[in-house]
Amino acid sequence: MFHRSNPALLWLLAAVLALALAISVSHADSGTVLLRFSHVVAQDTPKGMMASHFKELVAQRSGGRIRVEVYCDSQLYGDDDEMEALRLGAVEMLAPSLSKFGNYGLPEFEVFDLPFLFDNLAQVRRVTQGPVGQQLLQRLGRQQMLGLGFLDNGFKQMSAHKPLRTLADFQGQRLRVQASRVLAAQMRALGAQPVVLPFGETLQALASGVVDGAENPLSNFLTQKLAPLQSDVTLTGHGYLGYAVVINPRFWASLKSADRALLNSALAEALALGNQLSAQMNEQALTQLQRSPNVRIHHLTAEQRAALKQAAQPVYEGFARSIGASLLKDVQQAIAP
Repeated sequence: MFHRSNPALLWLLAAVLALALAISVSHADSGTVLLRFSHVVAQDTPKGMMASHFKELVAQRSGGRIRVEVYCDSQLYGDDDEMEALRLGAVEMLAPSLSKFGNYGLPEFEVFDLPFLFDNLAQVRRVTQGPVGQQLLQRLGRQQMLGLGFLDNGFKQMSAHKPLRTLADFQGQRLRVQASRVLAAQMRALGAQPVVLPFGETLQALASGVVDGAENPLSNFLTQKLAPLQSDVTLTGHGYLGYAVVINPRFWASLKSADRALLNSALAEALALGNQLSAQMNEQALTQLQRSPNVRIHHLTAEQRAALKQAAQPVYEGFARSIGASLLKDVQQAIAP
């Protein structure tokens, strides 16, 4: 279903849009350009550092004429309203998780949420950096967004107050997920109860006992300081978490072609760095957690992983139609050896 915001939020965003349009006219007159890049995670995450590097590159290459302002940690907008803010022009650029697009009339992006679809990042890159990825970016135009590229955050692991290695372990666990139908179905298939919460509310929900656990790449687990609240991390690697960098198409069309080329070049370099940092930070996070006296790390046996994967198969059957059988086939062919 298409996402709807409340009327008060839409009114506020419309007011901000009017102000943004006035600012853009002023910038056009002066020859300067302001690009506001909003995201919901910490600055020291792969996405946060990618955004900062993008800002620096743009400033260097434009001589300061194009200014990127980065707002991290949901300073401007959170999970619930950042998409509306972009489409109304209240911000120019976002990097939402791929899980969010399904609720915005783009169910084909739910393919990335399918559990146990990818085994490694090489398979992910064959999709995101190949023809399938380009087709998906082009489809963002249906919802007044222009897709510019993909960014990794790595593979998700399960955390709770006990190991989550078998279906019996998942029974009755309340586990936080993003607002994704596929992720909710995944948790139910494993026997857990999905609890949909914005990313910024996860820490408080764990502290208050609203949820028992969550799924996150290890870098998120560390940067969000979940270790004091989650004693056990199970290396399930069950799902991929990535982002799409999107920009407001009206803003993009207002730029000179040379400025669009500059931004594209800077973003490509920043995304390459972000992907490299994502892999490094998840490896470093694992090392750090293995040394932590307060966190226990658990590994799945081949048999345990196969059992969880088998239990999750109904999710594929339930969403094959909305995702598109032909797209799912293209993705599976792209990742095949």
